[in-house]
Order: sequence, then C-alpha cells, then structure tokens
Amino acid sequence: MCVESDECEIEGCSSSDEVHTLSGSMSPALKSSADLHPCKPGQKFRAALLRCRSPLVAAGILSFGNVLNYMDRYTVAGVLLDIQKHFDVGDSSAGLLQTGNCIFLCDVNIINIMKRKYYYWLLVLSRCLVGIGESSYSSISPTIIGDLFTNNKRTVMLSVFYLAIPLGSGLGYILGSIAKDAGGDWFWALRVSPMLGLIAGTLVLIFVTEPKRGSADHIAGRMQTRTSWLCDMKALAKNRSYVFSSLASAAVSFATGAFGIWIPQYLVRAQVVQKTAVSCTNQPCSSKDSLIFGAITCVTGLLGVVIGAVTTRLCRQKTERADPLVCAVSMLGSAIFICLIFVVAKKSIVGAYICIFIGETLLFLNWAITADILMYVVIPTRRATAVAFQGFTSHLLGDAGSPYLIGLISDSLQQSYATSALWQFLSLGYALMLCPFVIVLGGMFFLATALFFLDDRDKAENQ
Repeated sequence: MCVESDECEIEGCSSSDEVHTLSGSMSPALKSSADLHPCKPGQKFRAALLRCRSPLVAAGILSFGNVLNYMDRYTVAGVLLDIQKHFDVGDSSAGLLQTGNCIFLCDVNIINIMKRKYYYWLLVLSRCLVGIGESSYSSISPTIIGDLFTNNKRTVMLSVFYLAIPLGSGLGYILGSIAKDAGGDWFWALRVSPMLGLIAGTLVLIFVTEPKRGSADHIAGRMQTRTSWLCDMKALAKNRSYVFSSLASAAVSFATGAFGIWIPQYLVRAQVVQKTAVSCTNQPCSSKDSLIFGAITCVTGLLGVVIGAVTTRLCRQKTERADPLVCAVSMLGSAIFICLIFVVAKKSIVGAYICIFIGETLLFLNWAITADILMYVVIPTRRATAVAFQGFTSHLLGDAGSPYLIGLISDSLQQSYATSALWQFLSLGYALMLCPFVIVLGGMFFLATALFFLDDRDKAENQ
C-alpha cells in the first residue's frame, strides 16, 4: 500500500514490503496498518498534485509559456501590412510596434471606440507595458530549469526551452494570418493568444515550484552563500566569457528581431517588383508570405536547436571550447546566406526562401548553446542575475530597437527619391543589409568567448 505524510491510505496502490512516504520509505513494521485510514478526496488531490510537480513537468510548462510569449509577440508581424494600411503609418512607425513584447486583449476593444489618430500610440503603449511581464518570465525561467537539471540533461531542457523562440515566432505568423482570414479583419489576430496565456500562467502557479539556487549543482550538501546584487554585477563584469557571449546574444537578437518583422514585408514588395503580385490597397491583405515564413521559422527553429545540441555534443569530444566555437561558425555561415537573400529576391522568391531557410537554421543553432555557456561560467547563486542582465542587454541592444531602426533607415531612403514600388523594395533591402554585418560582429564575439571559456568555466567550478 502507499502512505502519504498525513497518515492516510491511498486506494488502488499495490501492496509491498516497503511503505513510501513523501520524505522517503520505511518498513511496514515501523508503521502499523491500524493507524491508517482512507484518504479524503482533498488529500488524494493534494498527493496527486505533489507527484505532478516534477522537474520534467516544470520544464515542459515553462517551455509552453515561452512559446506563447513569442507567439503573442509575432502575431502582429503576421498582420503588419494590414496594420500599416489601417493606421496609415510608414516603416519606422510599424517597426516601433515591435519594441514591446505582447498585446493586451483590451487593445482591440479600446481601438474601436477611440479616434483613429490615437490608435497607434495606444497599441505601442500596451505592448511596452506587457513587455515588462514577459521579460521577467524570460529571465527567470531558464534559471529555474538550470537549477532542476545538470550536464547533458540541462542542455537538452534548455534546448527545448529556447526552441520556443523560433517555434513561437513562427506560430505567431501562422496564428495571426489564420485568425485574420477567418475573422475577416486583422483585429481577430489579437484575440487568441491572451486566453492561452491565462492557461499557461495558471499551470505555472499550480505545478512549478522554485528550487533553491544551485540545488542541482551543489556537492555533498554544500551550497554557495548569496552575495549582494552589486557584488554579483562586479563579478559578471569581470567574467569575460559572460560579457562576450552576452554581446553575441544581443547580435543574434538584433537580427532575429529585424527579420521577424520585415522579411515577409520585403518578400511582398519583391513580388510586386516582379509583377507576380499587386500592392495591397484594400484590407484584408494577402497572408500567404506570412504563412510561409512562419512555417519556415518553425521548421528551422526545430532543426537549428537539434543540430546545435548534437553538433556541440560531438565537438566536445574534440575540444572543450566546442560551445562558443560552434556558435561562432554558425553565425558566420548564417551571415553569408542572409546576404544572398537580398541578391536573389529581386529575381526569384523561391531562391530567397531557400536562403532564408539555411540562414535561419544556422542562426537559430546557437540559442540553447548560449544559455548553456552561461550555466558553465557563472556560479549557480549568481545565475538569476546573469540571465536577467543578459536578457536585458539582448533586448536593449537587439530586438527592442532593430525593427524600428530598419524601418527608420528604409523611410529615410524612400524620402531621398521619388516613391515607387521598386524603390520601396530596394530601400527596405538596403536597410536590412545592416543585419549580416551585425551577425558577423556576433560571430567575432563568440570567438572572443572561446578564448576565455575554459578559464572562466574552471573558475566557476572551483568557486
């Protein structure tokens, strides 16, 4: 039979010579069956709930929440052309929408009752406000997973968690496009993910418990003592592997943020130039390119994370610097194919999609590896601060500003010459050419990380 800590018998448990408790196991001789009594329904539910609070369940729920975060963020990108037409805004204003992370459900309801000139700024404000909560979630969740698992298991779980970035982004395009087409208006694209977010939040509250910092890494019951935030920041600033990998992560975030919002738009303008499509004048606009790009992003995200995890594991047999070196090579390779997008897009949309597929796969390859590098070079009690600050710098220097910057450059170039379909296409392409240069810079930062990785890892292990 099975016994819970409140001394009640669980019906349906197999008999055994050993009695299992929440604190361990004991011999039946130490616990008389006369002291047992049937569990009440509430006690059974509590016991079942405790059994479900496993590390694997927690990692799965946190990963599901991360998928929803990025899906919510890129829902707007899937209907960006409609938003531009509805608000009559240029590329820079459309890019500004991506500086936030999520959309309030109330956006849609308020938009319908306010004057049009306030629509756009209300949408921007709500995205920025909700972005605060999402940033907190994205910063804390990896540290919880890092404290629940070690070594290769931790790598696998972090790979699953960071798979949510491309997977959720791709699903955001797909969800936005499908909801818009089904409802006949782009407003419907904003009414799905908030309900899913409520479900994810409820699951986190019920099934995810926060472990002690470094509980999976402590040896012989010895735990590091906590230090002040200022002390942590000083130590992280001296951690060269952490600094360079954080800068490289910001470069990746810059590119993915810009591509996520502008590549579908760029391909639409390319087809107008090729005369295989016409400019959208009446809403709803075609969602074909957003659907295709979303599907590609989902597939490349899965391939990138899997290939990255497998490649790193194999390369670790050859060199202990495998993690940053694999990231550096993938970044440099990605820059080549991303440059080719702007070369072939004017002539062949299919060729552009092929370049996007390969470039994104190589770019997404380093998401989980970067998180694993942090886990190696930062002591457990300092990881929460490290992940939070790395996420802050990645957004600040990366995707928080890159969509707006690309849109601003595109608008500036369009104002320099007479407006035409060809020049709208070329100006956006010229602006996006900034991304490959940033990606190459990120590859250089990963190479710098490789120089100091072993020293910083050994120092963290010794501490």
